Amino acid sequence: MTQQQFDPRSVKLTQFAAGGGCACKIPPGQLEDAVKDLVGMSDPNVIVGLDDGDDAAAVRISDDQAIISTTDFFTPVINDPYDFGRIAATNTFSDIYAMGGTPLTTINIVGWPQETLPLEILTEVLHGGMDVATSAGIAVTGGHSIKAPEPFYGMAATGLVDPAKLMRNDAAQAGLPITLTKPIGIGILNNRHKKTGEVFPEAIEVMTTLNREASQAALATGITAATDVTGFGLLGHLYKMARASGVNATIDHTQVPVLDAARTALSEGFIPGGSRSNLEWVRPHLDASAELSEEDLILLADAQTSGGLLVVGEVPGYPVIGETTAAGEAGGGIITIR
Repeated sequence: MTQQQFDPRSVKLTQFAAGGGCACKIPPGQLEDAVKDLVGMSDPNVIVGLDDGDDAAAVRISDDQAIISTTDFFTPVINDPYDFGRIAATNTFSDIYAMGGTPLTTINIVGWPQETLPLEILTEVLHGGMDVATSAGIAVTGGHSIKAPEPFYGMAATGLVDPAKLMRNDAAQAGLPITLTKPIGIGILNNRHKKTGEVFPEAIEVMTTLNREASQAALATGITAATDVTGFGLLGHLYKMARASGVNATIDHTQVPVLDAARTALSEGFIPGGSRSNLEWVRPHLDASAELSEEDLILLADAQTSGGLLVVGEVPGYPVIGETTAAGEAGGGIITIR
């Protein structure tokens, strides 16, 4: 009698974690309070470090080269372990693409409750991460794992960038278009997936699409200010960029691309706690039209996993959702939504 082969995809992976994806991040306001007094060694070669919460660190190693270093990991965002690995890897590399860099090498970061989740599932997760790295031309060169009460997976990645072409979140200038390169609504759909098991292929497609082409298109137009939209949502990341750059921003909510299924899921109440936290954090800095409902604002603050690039400047082929404006007497960081 043959033993039935175990199927790693038969396990509902999201049920083993309280949160999921970038929505499991520490809320932005609490995180800023925790790190506000951290001061490291001063190094003139550090181009981008702790100051403005950019996507990654950039350290100059020569006149025309800088190293970009980043790490990102989270608990399962979907049940399929292979796709979870693909999403986590894509999300990690996004930090380097958001700064105009080229990833070179990466290592795995794993926490695993092996008493409750078979290692065959972990193998599928790692397989997904490896396949994304290979398709992007990035070598996976090792990693580190620990036993953990909840599963988590991600990577630490290293890349290169020309310092003269570095895109950063504190370089936005007033009077320029704002471009978003992927639709939002991922957090809402992932929340529905966790609660119902319903799979949304369009959401998986967005989360596993590298930001490489968008980054290259932005660099080709000479853009210097960008970030990626992840756990703090569109409004949260736009606020951070505007505040760091000393500008304000206006967005037209009707021009923001949204996954169609997310609107339906939102109307049915599938709202992640992280998206609500994002909105409460950024709400004091919003000037929103009275026509916008609370649901409209939650959608704009929705916690994304492996979202698109938020670029100050027009990127051919991607939607313009607003523009940067001059800061008033109160300083930058005010977001007007019309």
